[in-house]
Amino acid sequence: MSGLNPAGYAQQLDEKVARLKALLAPFDAPAPDVFESPREHYRMRAEFRLWREGGQRHYAMFSPGDKRTPILIEQFPVASARINELMPQLKAAWQADEVLDHKLFQVEFLTTLTGEALITLCYHRPLDTRWEQAAHALAARLGVSLIGRSRGQRLVIGQDHVTERMTVAGRTFSYRQPEGAFTQPNAQVCGHMLNWAHEVLGQREDDLLELYCGNGNFTLPLATRVRRVLATEISKTSVAAALHNLADNAVDNVTLVRLSAEELTQALNGVREFRRLQGVDLAAYAFGTVFVDPPRAGMDPQTCELTRRFDNILYISCNPETLAANLAQLNDTHQVVRCALFDQFPYTHHMEAGVLLTRR
Repeated sequence: MSGLNPAGYAQQLDEKVARLKALLAPFDAPAPDVFESPREHYRMRAEFRLWREGGQRHYAMFSPGDKRTPILIEQFPVASARINELMPQLKAAWQADEVLDHKLFQVEFLTTLTGEALITLCYHRPLDTRWEQAAHALAARLGVSLIGRSRGQRLVIGQDHVTERMTVAGRTFSYRQPEGAFTQPNAQVCGHMLNWAHEVLGQREDDLLELYCGNGNFTLPLATRVRRVLATEISKTSVAAALHNLADNAVDNVTLVRLSAEELTQALNGVREFRRLQGVDLAAYAFGTVFVDPPRAGMDPQTCELTRRFDNILYISCNPETLAANLAQLNDTHQVVRCALFDQFPYTHHMEAGVLLTRR
C-alpha cells in the first residue's frame, strides 16, 4: 500500500505525539506515555471487495470517496502474517472452483495473535449444499473457520468467532471475538492499552463503573483491581460476547447490563426505571472510578456530566479531538494526571489516547 512507509514511522509518530500534546496543553497534562505499533502485520482483521479483471477476481480496495477505481492487491503488509498467508491460498481456491467463485464479491478476515482465523465469504446469490461441501473442504484445507453470507443466509463452517489471548500484569485473559462485532484491530497495541489502564487504575477497595464495555476488552483486567464492576453496553452481540468472556475467565465480580450510557445516566438520576436493571441495586455500589471508552463522537454532554460525579475518570479515546472537547467540560472539577498515546493506526492520522483524571 502506498501509505506504508516503515522508514518514516518514527517521524510520523513524533508528529502524533506533538499533536496530542497540543490538544492536551490547555489542561496542563503531563507528557504522554507513548506506545508504538509494529511497523508491519499489525492489523488482525481486513476486509476486501473483489474486482473482476482479466477473467479473474482480485482482492481490491478503494481510496476514500472513490468506488470506481480499484487498487488491486496481492499482499497486504499492514494485515497480520496469517492474513497474508491465507490471501493467496484463498484466491487460488476460488479460481479453481466455480462453486466458490460464482458471484463472490467480498472477503473478510479475522485473525488472532496465535494464528486462529475466521474467513467470511459474501455472495450475490443463494448458497446451496454444493457450496457447503466446497466450503467444508476449503476450511479443512486452510485450517480456518468459514462463514458464507448472502441475502438472508449465514452458513457457519466451524465457529463464528475467534478467541484472542491477552496477557495483563502476568495474567492471560481469553476473549471471544464474534464475526462482525467490534474488536481492537491492532492486537499488540491493544495489549499496551490494557496494561496501561490496569496500571494507572491501581489496586482499589471500591467499585468501578464502566460505560461502553464492548466484549469486555478492558472489563476483564480492570475487574481484578476493584471490589465490583457495573458495566454497560448496548450492542446485543457485544453483550453476549462479554458474558461469555466473563464466564470463560472466571471473573465473577462484574454485573453487566444492556444499557446505553445515556440510559444509565437517566437511571442514576432517577429519571427512568429500566426492567434491564431489575435486581441491580445501584445504591449499593461505592463507585470510586468511572471508565469510559466511547465511540469517535466522544461522550455526549449528559454522560460527560455523569462522569463528573466520580473522583477518578479513566478515559480511552479513539478521537483525541472529542476527548479534548470532553476535557474542556470536566476541567473545572478534574485534572489530567496521566496520559498516553497508543499508535493503533500507524501510517494514518488516527490515534488512540488515554487519560486519567482525578478530582481537584
